[in-house]
Amino acid sequence: MSAENIYKRSARSLTARVARAFRHVPAWAALVLVPGIALAATIKGQVTGHDRLINPVWAESAKPGNHRFTWREPSPTVRAEFRQLFGLSPKELCIAAISNEDVKPPAVPILITIGGGRTTPVTIVVTPGTRLRFRNNDPFKHNLYAVGEASLQPSVMAIAAERDWTAPGPGTYELRDELAPSLRSWVVVKPKVAAIGYPGRDGAFVLNGLAAGDYQLQPFFAGKPMGTPRTVQVGKGDLDITKQPIPVADTDGGTPSK
Repeated sequence: MSAENIYKRSARSLTARVARAFRHVPAWAALVLVPGIALAATIKGQVTGHDRLINPVWAESAKPGNHRFTWREPSPTVRAEFRQLFGLSPKELCIAAISNEDVKPPAVPILITIGGGRTTPVTIVVTPGTRLRFRNNDPFKHNLYAVGEASLQPSVMAIAAERDWTAPGPGTYELRDELAPSLRSWVVVKPKVAAIGYPGRDGAFVLNGLAAGDYQLQPFFAGKPMGTPRTVQVGKGDLDITKQPIPVADTDGGTPSK
């Protein structure tokens, strides 16, 4: 018998064994074998006031003594709403779904990229024990560290280098860079964080992979909670709360407190 015939016979035999095995698997169990098809829901939501959040890096840079930059005269051809500085929601405003049940950290590290003098994302909220992986995507070195935290000391990251870190426990950790003053990021570690998402420029966000249960949706900006947590209940299907937006800043440009 030729090698080709042996290969074909083996392939047919393997296919038949797999088919026989799946005949005895209940329908619900078969769905579990395909990640994301069953037992996980999606929340669709909306935030308002995200275009009035001011990144503290700008206020720091605007101080004359820091010699970072000077403000230019606004152009009369640009509409007034676009002359105002505000944070970039898709990387700066983190929406966390905090469960009533214990949540295990993910098995794989969460990637945070460094590029253009900033990290993506800028604020991230994770459950304790979550491993973060920093990757330098800039064509120059970075020297990332956590302010006042011994477990993430300054260390030079070469081009395309990676560095893993797990926060020692709950709390808010501020990240900076000795070689890039504009880099200022925050890692918020809270128990029972089940999912996170980032709104688009229109304020719409999506949270994926949620099991049935009760959750609090809490926005975070520059490492701080914004607004009042929104309590939601997830059932067997997806949940759409876009008609009840979550405010993250009030009308006068401040941030509503909890």
